[in-house]
Amino acid sequence: MRKIQFLKPKEINKLQKEAGVYFFYGKEKKPIYIGKANNLKERVKNHFQQSTYKDNFFINEVKKIGYITLKSEIEALILESELIKKYQPKFNVIFRDDKNYFYVGITKEDWPRIFITHQPQKNSKFQNPNSKIDYIGPFVGGTALKETLKILRKIFLYRSCKTLPKKPCLWYELNRCPAPCLIVKESKENQELQKQAEQRKKEYQRSIENLKMVLEGKKENLLSRLEKEMKEYAKNQEFEKAAKVRDQIESLKEVFSHKFLFYSKPTEKNQEKENIGKLLQKTLLLPKVPQRIEGYDISHLKGKNMVGSMVVFKLSRIKVSSNFSQKCGCEYKPDKKEYRLFKIKTVEGQNDTACLKEVIKRRLSHSEWTFPDLIYVDGGKGQFNAAKSVIESQNLKIPIISLAKKKNILYTSILEKPLLLDKLPKKIKITILYLRDESHRFAISYHKKLRAYEFTNSDANLRI
Repeated sequence: MRKIQFLKPKEINKLQKEAGVYFFYGKEKKPIYIGKANNLKERVKNHFQQSTYKDNFFINEVKKIGYITLKSEIEALILESELIKKYQPKFNVIFRDDKNYFYVGITKEDWPRIFITHQPQKNSKFQNPNSKIDYIGPFVGGTALKETLKILRKIFLYRSCKTLPKKPCLWYELNRCPAPCLIVKESKENQELQKQAEQRKKEYQRSIENLKMVLEGKKENLLSRLEKEMKEYAKNQEFEKAAKVRDQIESLKEVFSHKFLFYSKPTEKNQEKENIGKLLQKTLLLPKVPQRIEGYDISHLKGKNMVGSMVVFKLSRIKVSSNFSQKCGCEYKPDKKEYRLFKIKTVEGQNDTACLKEVIKRRLSHSEWTFPDLIYVDGGKGQFNAAKSVIESQNLKIPIISLAKKKNILYTSILEKPLLLDKLPKKIKITILYLRDESHRFAISYHKKLRAYEFTNSDANLRI
């Protein structure tokens, strides 16, 4: 492995515009985050200058930056995989639990199959010795890994079908598969072809071993091995085989000399396609996808006619025609039948946090109401701490979020540091803002009716 070079965060401009792998170090000796890039300078700069919500978790902890320059993106992809497996960086693990990493599976058959999968079992060795499949990984980018295998398939033809078909498929026609189905069929029908089929099987298995070496980062060892094979074939006057190996060597060198072979970057469009519930869970590190979210707000005029509101949003697969459905992709639906209004009874004077505590306590006393998977409270750290203290006093583990209006800072009960709302994915931002607006609208509408003494029957039924 190449030697890691180091610099301080203020020395980012010294980074080269080359492909490579970078490391972020905090106070610990081992890296807290590892990434790859086709342009190290641009990618590392983006972490600091155009940070995403994920960057906010660790960017302030970065004391030192390490980097290794490489010739190509494929080398960066493979080295990143090797380093993540070796160091298990704290924030790589947080952002992607084991099931979200990608692995290349290679079956232990006469004609091994190659496929991409998630980690099949959670253990530190990444591989079960009794398994009938070898796994290579972890790889972070699924798209980049697919493109890499497509490129390598031109050099080392491989089978990808789960079961051998009755006749060759399109991959054979494209010269990307040696068609073991055809070889097996012909050898069964003609005994004279059995020896030839056995030889082709051994060549295929050797080809798969070569592919495996590439994915494991053993490119130099592989090139040395192939050159020896080529010379051996030439010495034995097997010139056709020698030429084939020569072409593989040249193709490999060509692939690893190109800086840009693929480019995969998460876009806002990709984020929009992601299910909002799963995106919420991933962004806020929630224990599960929130099916029911409750939003709370307090409204009053200088401590008079103090009221609280509770709005309910539910995850729905049914498409609904409303402003919220248009904004959030029809996945969360306000359930107005379950909205509730509270007239403050125990608090005197202007005290929003005490009012919020009363509202949440009274809400939790109704065990016949389904408890939420996530609670939103309108306000800053004071309101957040008030809600958190009530939840903890009831020995409940309901995640809480709150939004401070001035700077749009989001506090959460799971993450140690607050998040900037503007740095979150667009769908998350819209959902939280609509929670805020709807809970505020419902609270202030009740407050105005109290002030005007214009109660309706529907409001009276909602009051507790």
